[in-house]
Amino acid sequence: MRPPRKTSSDTSAREGSRRPSRPGRAGASAPAAGGMNRAARRAAAAAEAEAEAGGAAKSGERARPARAERPARPERAARPARAERPARAERPARPARGERPAAEDRAGSRAENRAVRAERPASEARRGPRNDPATRPVRVARGARGAGGTRPEARAAAVEPQRIARLLARAGVGSRRDIERMIAEGRVALKGEVLTTPAVIVSSLEGITVNGMAVAAIEPVRLFRFHKPAGVLTTARDPGGRPTIFDVLPPELPRTVPVGRLDMNTEGLLLMTTDGALKRALELPSSGVPRSYRVRAYGEIGQRVLENLIDGITVDGVHYGPIDAGIERRTGRNLWISMTLTEGKNREIRRVLEHLGLQVSRLIRVSYGPIALGDLPPRGVDEVPPQLVAELMNMLKRGERTERAR
Repeated sequence: MRPPRKTSSDTSAREGSRRPSRPGRAGASAPAAGGMNRAARRAAAAAEAEAEAGGAAKSGERARPARAERPARPERAARPARAERPARAERPARPARGERPAAEDRAGSRAENRAVRAERPASEARRGPRNDPATRPVRVARGARGAGGTRPEARAAAVEPQRIARLLARAGVGSRRDIERMIAEGRVALKGEVLTTPAVIVSSLEGITVNGMAVAAIEPVRLFRFHKPAGVLTTARDPGGRPTIFDVLPPELPRTVPVGRLDMNTEGLLLMTTDGALKRALELPSSGVPRSYRVRAYGEIGQRVLENLIDGITVDGVHYGPIDAGIERRTGRNLWISMTLTEGKNREIRRVLEHLGLQVSRLIRVSYGPIALGDLPPRGVDEVPPQLVAELMNMLKRGERTERAR
């Protein structure tokens, strides 16, 4: 059976019973506490608090005593006044613009000073040309001057007996050829006796004078990196007048000699040292110090052909030792090749690659043993750190032991 249908009168009666009565109407009940809004509740709470406060005052309730005040800090003793410093000397007043010498007069005085310096003899010059030992001042021993105006002789430590030209070259006086020329000119003396031949064996710098001055003791070995640019020769002087590395080296660099040679058109890392013995040891093929290059060449060649260079190659009757070579990048017939070798014979890389049918357009040395060119700019020079110099010396010792073992 279906449930009876609800009528509209039943629905309206039920809704009317649920609907709450509105406040303010006649016969309406007071609202419950939960029915008050937020503002009404706040007002009621404030009224109750005010009523309680008024009741407490009427009942004679004592007020809470105020917090005790902190005692005042005692005043610090006044510091004694500092002694007055003496007044700074007043600077002389700067001359007015009209009293200063004119620009033409100042330029004339500078020109006169340059002329006076140019007229000084070579012995009094502070620094002459780098490659001319006749004008370069000799490194003399430190100490007070004697009665005759000369410095005392150097008290240098004893070294292994060697020719006097070699010892003076190690002391930085000049190259061997320069010293032999000085001896021929009568500028070198040993214990007051002028030498006439370079075939003199000495074991120290004691008693040796150059131009009447005692030579300073041998300094510790120093090694420099130099980024050689293309277009300069690795030599001290060129009869043809072409530019050399000493024309582009900074003037404040001490007397140095290059380790090995780079061709005129070869660029990159060139080591410069103050010790000729280190120079000769590094230049020997038996040293075993690896040297790395980057080569830009033109032509066709395979990686297998370059890898075969590790066994060495003979070109025009000259045998070249092992070469570690590989192609870095190839663009058409142009390619970059990396090569590492230990002998470093004259024009070795160019002759080997030309023998393989390649045309070398650029050759850059990027490292010499543990010393790398890095980001050193062209013509830039800096000193090699001592730890790298020690590592290079260890390489030389290992190469000498390997050579003796053979």
